[in-house]
Amino acid sequence: MTIQVELIDGTLCRVVPKGLNLLLNRELVKRFKRSSGWAVVGRDPIRYSEKVNGYNGMERRKAA
Repeated sequence: MTIQVELIDGTLCRVVPKGLNLLLNRELVKRFKRSSGWAVVGRDPIRYSEKVNGYNGMERRKAA
């Protein structure tokens, strides 16, 4: 499955979901196509991947 994306420089491309997350985190996306229409970055709610953002708190797991 690919997602249609418009980059901040106006380029239109199609990317896989992981590629969209990467582009969003690098702040290169102007908008992308959802089933309900175009989602505009900075205007519409967007979920960011936790894996990319990571956890910034104290490590609480114990070593085995």
